[in-house]
Amino acid sequence: QVQLLQSGGGLVQAGDSLRLSCAASGGSGGTFRSYAVAWFRQAPGKEREYVAGFSRTGGYTYYTDSVKGRFTISRDNAKNTVDLQMNSLKPEDTGVYYCAASRTIIQSSLRDFRQYGYWGQGTQVTVSA
Repeated sequence: QVQLLQSGGGLVQAGDSLRLSCAASGGSGGTFRSYAVAWFRQAPGKEREYVAGFSRTGGYTYYTDSVKGRFTISRDNAKNTVDLQMNSLKPEDTGVYYCAASRTIIQSSLRDFRQYGYWGQGTQVTVSA
């Protein structure tokens, strides 16, 4: 059973930066580097939205259009961590951010939150205008 522990987040002003981190522990049947890992966010009253992520092979990195050029996802396989660096934050980036992982997800389903079996506890990001 993989456990994902998130850190980071908080209240910032528009234009500021934040860094979120997701640390994985536990699990069996393969190393964490073989998992697809993603960051999702959820604003009040809205569906959980894919923000950025890696495919299972790690060969592909994806970003939703609204964060391209501002957010960067990175992973450290030696430390089993995945970070999300968020720059030039906007009020519309506000929400609860979750990291998620899957060992079995297929590439065409990477943006579907229902396909991820492991989730972090969530962390609030609030960007004021």
